[in-house]
Formats: sequence, structure tokens, C-alpha cells
Amino acid sequence: MNDTAQEPEAIEDFLGTSERPRWRRWARYWVPAVIVILLVLIVVRWTSGGGKPDYITEEVARQSLDLTVTATGNLRPTNQVEVGSEVSGRIDEVFVDVNDRVSRGQLLARINTDVIEDQITQARASLNAARAAVEQAQATLDVDTAQLERLQEVLRLSGGKVPSKTELQAAEGLVLRDRAALASARANVASAQAALSSNETNRDRAAIRSPVSGVVLARQIEPGQTVVASFNTPTLFVLAEDLSTMQLRVAIDEADVGQVAPGQDASFVVDAYPSRRFPAKVTRIDLASSNTATASSSGTSTGAAGSTGNSVVSYEARLAVANGDGLLRPGMTATATIATESTGEQLLVPNGALRFTPDAQEEEEGGGVLNPEIGLGREEQQATIGVGSRQVVHVLQDDGSLKPYDVVTGQSDGRRTVVMSDELKPGMKVVTGVRADQS
Repeated sequence: MNDTAQEPEAIEDFLGTSERPRWRRWARYWVPAVIVILLVLIVVRWTSGGGKPDYITEEVARQSLDLTVTATGNLRPTNQVEVGSEVSGRIDEVFVDVNDRVSRGQLLARINTDVIEDQITQARASLNAARAAVEQAQATLDVDTAQLERLQEVLRLSGGKVPSKTELQAAEGLVLRDRAALASARANVASAQAALSSNETNRDRAAIRSPVSGVVLARQIEPGQTVVASFNTPTLFVLAEDLSTMQLRVAIDEADVGQVAPGQDASFVVDAYPSRRFPAKVTRIDLASSNTATASSSGTSTGAAGSTGNSVVSYEARLAVANGDGLLRPGMTATATIATESTGEQLLVPNGALRFTPDAQEEEEGGGVLNPEIGLGREEQQATIGVGSRQVVHVLQDDGSLKPYDVVTGQSDGRRTVVMSDELKPGMKVVTGVRADQS
């Protein structure tokens, strides 16, 4: 029996190995246990929060809330004129270029008038011929009138015997025909004069002159280019009458158009001067909407609701802009802020205070990165926040507890909301959230 028990020891002595310690033999049992205990401690640590939560607060303020509407658009001249040509021909000379200042009546370009000069010469010749025809018709009328008067005198002296009635009627007919010929010749003179005047007008129109005093924004012709004005008037120059006063045209969303009215003050920024705000004033809001398609139309119809969903309804508003220093240029993209209303001094709380609920805070904290609703208002909460709705805000007390206050919400600018409450006072710290544990 003893020999059998000593065999393992003899084998170990023979192999030169020693017996393993007891703690190593039991490692497969206590190592997993230690890991499980550490995991439990970590979970308890994260779920317990290490004591009272660290609330994020913001003071209740008594201020005036300025409500605004934001829209984007482009700057344009107050009066922009496209100068064209009513006659066709080759451009002989161009006297101005882009950015040149021009005055009313100044010569901008000249179209070749060789053909028009020939037409004027021909019209003058036709006029002279028509005038000669008038003189010839007048002379014929005078001769035939004198002949008729002699026959009438002979008839009187002869007691009606001579000349014959046929001769007298023939003479009278000649006089009537001569008078008609004279009237026709005079009409031809008027027609020739009109043709000459039209050709002279075309010659004057070949000299392109500025209709306004302003600045040249665009020049679309070069000397030697042929202008064809057969069916429409080609645009040669684009002029801005006065860039010291401009207009900003912005698209107002249909949800905001009810708040915008003529006479409201506004300001805007442009990319060229991002640190400067320019003043403006609303002058007009179009009654008709301008629909901007946001999706290309497919061949199939999805009904009225589907077609409306594919477009954004907006209304164009025009803002008057002073540009005395000349910094603003036509075409610049601007973002305008229109001051629509001022509430006067009221109690203001951050919108986060209206969304905060202590009961839901544990769920939001427990969601971690996987919870997309942390710090955001849920749809059901946002739906109940509106003018006249009853809400609850929580005020942080000195002992770290929270005290709820009932409030009635008013207007909001998207960040702060006007509230009415008999108990809530300025300076109280309302809770907007809980700061995440950084340990």
C-alpha cells in the first residue's frame, strides 16, 4: 500500500519535477470568479452614478425676446436695364466696358450704317419724285381748270348754244381727275417722307446710347460682331442705374411668411464680409408663391399629397439696402435676419428646461452612445411645447434636490422660450440635463 502511494513521488523524483503549488492547481476556479466579481463592481459603479447626479443648470432671465426669421437670397440693383438693338448690322465700335460709369444718353456702341445710308438716299429720291409729281398734277389741274372756265364763259355768252353739253361734261371730268391725281401725288409725298424718317430713325438707333445713368454690369458684344434683330431684341449691355441703393431678394418659407410684413427692420451678412452686418428694411412680400422643385418629377403620378411633398413653397420678399460705400455688389449671396416681433421683458428659460424630466433621465443616461435621444427633445415632447401649453420646469435647490414649477409657455426663438409663472423668479437655476459621469 505504501509502495503504491510512493510511486508518483518516485516518478517525479526520477523525472526531476517538483509538485505544483496548491494555488496553481485551483487557478481554474478562482480566476474566473475574480473576473466576475470585477465586472459586477464595474456595473454597480456605472449604474449607481457615484452619488447625486451632476445637474446642468441655467438661470431664469428677465429679458426681451427678439423673434426673427432667417432667409437667404441675392443682391440686385434697384433698377437693372438690358440695353439691346432694334436694328441689325455689324458692330463698328464699342465705347464702354464692364464697370464703366455712364450717363444718360451717352454713346455705348455704334452699328454699321452703310445699308441704312443707302436706304436714306433712296427714300430722299423717292420723296423728291413724289414732290415733282405733285407739281405736275397741280399744273395739269390748273390747265384743265382754266379750260373749263373758258367753256363755261362761252356757254354764258352764247345763251347756252355752244359748247355742247358733252364737251362741257368732258372738261368737268378732266378737272375732277386732275384733283384726284393731285391728292394721290400729295399722299405719295407723305409716304416718301415717312419712309425717309423711318430710315433716319434706324440710323439714329444704330448709335446705341445709355437709357439711364449708372454703371455697366455686363458687355456682350465686340467690334466686328454681327447683330441680328429679326425676331427678338439682342442684349448688348446690362446696366445698373444706381448701386448706391440696392435690393435684396430672399425666399421666405411658407411657415414664416405670416410673420413678415413691409416696414420691418432686417440685417444681413455676405460671404465677402462675414464679420459685418448690413442694415435693410422689408419693402414688399409677393402674394404669389415661387415653388422650387426639390425632386425631379417621375412619369408616374402619386396624387396631390405626393406632388406637394416634392416641392418647397416659398414667397419672395424684397429688402431695401443702402450701399453708399459701394461694398456690396450685384449677385452676392446674403443671409438675412428679419426682426418680426419683440416680446418686451418676460421670463425666459432655455428650451432644454422644458424637455427635462428627472424620471426619464436614468433611461437617457443608461442609453450611452447607443441612445440617440440624449440631449434631444422627443417628438411627443416637442409636440406639446407651444404657445399656451402647460409645462413643468425643475429648479435646483441648495440641498441638491429638484423642485418642480408649473409654467405656461409663450413664444420661442428656438433656443429660449417665454414662460409665465407666479412662483418662478429671475435668477433661479432651472435644470436642462445631467452631466455625464467622467470617472
